[in-house]
Amino acid sequence: MVLDLRSIRLALLKLGKQMTIKNVLRIFVNILYKLSTAGLSKGPHVTRYFMYKHLSKKYAEPRSENLRVLSVSRSQHLARLLGFDDRQITDVSYPEFNIFSLPFGDDYFDAVVSDQVMEHLEGNPQFAIDEVFRILKPNGIFLHTTCFINPVHGCPNDYWRFTPDALKLLTEKHGRIWEVGGWGNPYVWLFIAMGLRSRPIPNSRWHPAHWLAIKNNQAWPIVTWVIGQKGNRITIHFT
Repeated sequence: MVLDLRSIRLALLKLGKQMTIKNVLRIFVNILYKLSTAGLSKGPHVTRYFMYKHLSKKYAEPRSENLRVLSVSRSQHLARLLGFDDRQITDVSYPEFNIFSLPFGDDYFDAVVSDQVMEHLEGNPQFAIDEVFRILKPNGIFLHTTCFINPVHGCPNDYWRFTPDALKLLTEKHGRIWEVGGWGNPYVWLFIAMGLRSRPIPNSRWHPAHWLAIKNNQAWPIVTWVIGQKGNRITIHFT
């Protein structure tokens, strides 16, 4: 076999360009993270850990089998966090379905959930919220999560950002808001810069990543959420 010296040289040059100090540091940090979390029970990744744990702990309960839940764009896990099972969930995902015009009658579902969907709405978010409340039964549960401080991301496009107060403004006319809240802190961006955003967070309190994932600074909400019930207006802020 004849060696193509020019191809080998180009490959080595490309590898050398990729092996910057930043990339070497990221590789080292990721290896260290894997070693330090080996054998530990883990939860969601860093920008979901606090939110999912909090919502599950506070609102999960046994649900009647005859209840129906609408999941918007693959948000089934949010329904499970509230205590519903897969047999109760109907998912409507973009582009097959349009949240601005859902193919269901009024007061059809007992709960509606959407997870990190609202920032991608190609249209007025208030119209989308009005539509999901249209198909929600009186006293039905709504839960919407989205983001505020977050880089632009596709899926397929990115249009909006929402503070907790913005979520309150969008939903308060429709019912009782049990809670509007958010999670984030400025330190998490260093963790993300090291390529650790998608890594599961250990449940062990001694681990630095666990501390980072539960530290919450209300001035730095990366993710935000609103949960409540269709009906009379009462608002409870998360603290």
